[in-house]
Amino acid sequence: MDDLIAELHTRRAETKQGGGETRHEKQRAQGKMTARERVDNLCDKDSFEEFGLFARHRQTKFGMLTKAAPSDGVVTGAASIDGRLIHLASQDFSVLGGSAGEVHSLKVADAMHRSLKTGSPFVFINDSGGARVQEGIDSLSGYGQVFHSNVLLSGAVPQISLICGPCAGGAAYSPALTDFIIQTRKAQMFITGPQVIKQVTGEDITAEELGGADSHMAHSGVVHFVAEDDEEALHICRRLLSFLPSNNLEAAPFVPGDENVDPNPELNKIVPVDPKVGYDVRQVIAGVVDRGDFLEVQAGHAPNMVIGFARILGNTIGIIANQPAVLAGAINNQAANKAARFIRFCNAFNLPMVTMVDVPGYLPGVEQEYNGIIRNGAKLLFAYSAATVPMIQLILRKSYGGAHVAMCSRDIAADCVFAWPTAEIAVMGAEGAVEIVFRKEMQEAEDKVARRAELIQEYRDAFASPYVAAGRRLVDDIIEPADTRKHLARALEYLKNKRDQRPPKKHGLIPL
Repeated sequence: MDDLIAELHTRRAETKQGGGETRHEKQRAQGKMTARERVDNLCDKDSFEEFGLFARHRQTKFGMLTKAAPSDGVVTGAASIDGRLIHLASQDFSVLGGSAGEVHSLKVADAMHRSLKTGSPFVFINDSGGARVQEGIDSLSGYGQVFHSNVLLSGAVPQISLICGPCAGGAAYSPALTDFIIQTRKAQMFITGPQVIKQVTGEDITAEELGGADSHMAHSGVVHFVAEDDEEALHICRRLLSFLPSNNLEAAPFVPGDENVDPNPELNKIVPVDPKVGYDVRQVIAGVVDRGDFLEVQAGHAPNMVIGFARILGNTIGIIANQPAVLAGAINNQAANKAARFIRFCNAFNLPMVTMVDVPGYLPGVEQEYNGIIRNGAKLLFAYSAATVPMIQLILRKSYGGAHVAMCSRDIAADCVFAWPTAEIAVMGAEGAVEIVFRKEMQEAEDKVARRAELIQEYRDAFASPYVAAGRRLVDDIIEPADTRKHLARALEYLKNKRDQRPPKKHGLIPL
């Protein structure tokens, strides 16, 4: 028995070395951790239980018969983060470039199914050259099983992808099917690389310009968080998980410690009365959530819409807000998609939502129309209308036209609507409305400028005032900004047992 145990320890130690210390040092020289170092830095100390350590590929052709691939290039298992169970997979670039063969992918899919069975989040750390060409169709079959598993887990347990190295070809579709992607600046992700693109289309572009973290954040919107390095990516992952429930049947973690709901006078000073003057809505968010702690999602993509997680009295909420500091807070294609996807996530995992509104409308323009603002704007309407979690609308200032309806109005979604005294709720801004309604009258006036100003104020008093909307019960209460946290906390408390029955059906058809 002693000899057998000694052999076991030797085999375990050799297998855990992966591709060997030389390749590990090369990885570290590039500013990256090894696969097992990432696991150790992500999880609670001594909590990782590995599955499939001794797994091996079964390919015998193309030189694979004698080629060692410890753990088949991926580390899989269960662990805890802040005492809560997760399942994870971490690709090992030091073993065959982290390429995904049949067994490699089956190990990942197995970890995902264990995640589903136990109702625990799944974290996939990607660092791979792509499909293992030597295994041909078996490699593709493994990919397919991972993709199918992603869809099975979707809406049942949170899925987080970390892109810490190359993620090319079909491999990129698994992260795209997860809920959140965290990409480091050392990594690139694309379906076809720069060389193929140049051969096919003649376009010349670098790997970083094509698939770097900043490109995906600013242009494609694929990435949700950008990290400087592996360490920061792992920190973001832990922080993100702290806001999320383990599955769709559990509540998000309760974090006590900030029960103060006293007035915050600073909120009275943030929003200018003049609807044409911009401000940073994140200052409003910080003024109402616990300790000012707000985890913004996709901060660099469609910045005219702000989304993210926070807590009020220890309970997680999702926040959706127009950003007047960018495009005056108007909704464009990217902003609508960004918000709709986030709303769908919050609803799937039973997270109440607070929507802060300061929106002049949908962004006009030929490009917006050609790129589908009708379809994409409808996604926002659909996402809110289909949601059944508690939803609160807070109108800070402008709330015009169809965008007013789309931003969680009482008519499609909101359970409770608050407005600040600065709120203007109307079909459009008073200036534009007067140009349409009173054009002839202004032309006939002796003092056109004075008459225009009178009519603008008359329109505001008649339609744009929050008291008009409150009179029609479209606003529940007009509140002093300083008291916003108190009102939100009370509303969230009485809405926590909300029940919303919907017609029986397989699923609705969001306008994709």
